[in-house]
Amino acid sequence: MVTSDNPNVKSIKHMAFAVRDAAAALASYARFLHVSSDTEIKVYPKSQNRVALFNLGGIEYQLCESMQPGGRFAAWIDQRGAEGLHHICYEVDDIDAALAHAQAQGASLRICQACQKYGSHPHPEGWVAFLDNDAGGIEIEFMQVYTSEQLKHYQAFQGI
Repeated sequence: MVTSDNPNVKSIKHMAFAVRDAAAALASYARFLHVSSDTEIKVYPKSQNRVALFNLGGIEYQLCESMQPGGRFAAWIDQRGAEGLHHICYEVDDIDAALAHAQAQGASLRICQACQKYGSHPHPEGWVAFLDNDAGGIEIEFMQVYTSEQLKHYQAFQGI
C-alpha cells in the first residue's frame, strides 16, 4: 500500500451523506450503530436543508436532506438514483495553501451552493471552499476551522 501525507490536510472534518429523509436515515444509524436516537436534526434555512449531526468513530457525520425538490442533496440523489456519500470535508491548517496545491494539480473551484461563492469564504465553523473535481463521485471540501477568537468575530458579524 502506498501512503502519502498531504501537508495541507490535518484530518477528516466531516462526511456528508445525501439522504431523502434525515429522520429515517438517523433511525437506521441509531438501530445499527447505536447513534443516539434523540440526535437533533437541525434546519438550515439559508441552504434549505435538514441535517442530523453526530460523531461516530471520531468523525462527524452529516445526514443531509434537501427541504426543496430541486435542492442540492435532492438533485444529487436524483442524478445518481440513490442516496450516498455526497462529500468529504478535509480540515486544513491553511485553506489558501490547500487550494493553491489542489489548483496546481489541475483542480478547479466549485460554487458553494449555500453562499453562491467560489473559493475560500466564511461559513459558521470556518473558511470553506469546494473543488469542482471529485474523487470517484465524492465531492471534496476544504475547511480551515476558526480559532476561538475568529469564531467570536464571525458570530458578532452575523449577529449570533
